[in-house]
Amino acid sequence: MSNEHGPEPHSLSIAPRLNWLRAGVLGANDGIVSIAALVVGVAAATQETLPVLIAGTAGIVAGSLSMALGEYVSVSSQRDSEASLIARERQELRDYPEEELKELAGIYEAKGLSPATATQVAKELTAHDAVSAHLEAELGIDERTLTNPWHAAISSAVAFLAGAVLPMLAITLTPGDVRIPLTFAASLVALAITGGLGAYLGQSPLLRPILRVTGGGALALALTWGIGLVLGGEVAL
Repeated sequence: MSNEHGPEPHSLSIAPRLNWLRAGVLGANDGIVSIAALVVGVAAATQETLPVLIAGTAGIVAGSLSMALGEYVSVSSQRDSEASLIARERQELRDYPEEELKELAGIYEAKGLSPATATQVAKELTAHDAVSAHLEAELGIDERTLTNPWHAAISSAVAFLAGAVLPMLAITLTPGDVRIPLTFAASLVALAITGGLGAYLGQSPLLRPILRVTGGGALALALTWGIGLVLGGEVAL
């Protein structure tokens, strides 16, 4: 958003918020695809509702816990690495302040500033907040916007549960002759929405992500449906 004086500054809280929102979108996408494919495969093998319900419930519990653990471990590892880099930068600033100042000035000189201007910029930034200046210029890290592993884990798990609800309702609450086609359709619509939301959060064009997500979901559903038909026929024999 902009005004008559130019672009407005963005809030520092936007970056971490987008990180866990993206984790949520990925969790919802996985919830839809995983559970829809699972229940469609089971429904193709049997007309009974109970086996579908049991398989879907087990899949939801396992999937949501797996998503939460995966996000927590991934983001925690990232934060550990960033914390190590931050600690090393602080130590270098304490031990070699003059060398670090020259390094910072060199970075800005390489970006196009004159040597005198780059040195002045480096001095002013160092006087204001030396650690932040070096972290941003050298490593692209901002201590104020580091991702919280708990936020990512909870967002992903809740989103997985939310995404799994739709195929579960579609497969268990509709008549047997239309439950599979309806689950297919509902799941693809939900995938298109999550794909579009992910593209919007990433500020990318909508069409390609939507087609990619729905195409992958359709393939997964078709494969599990086919496997369910084959295995169901073999059991019947």
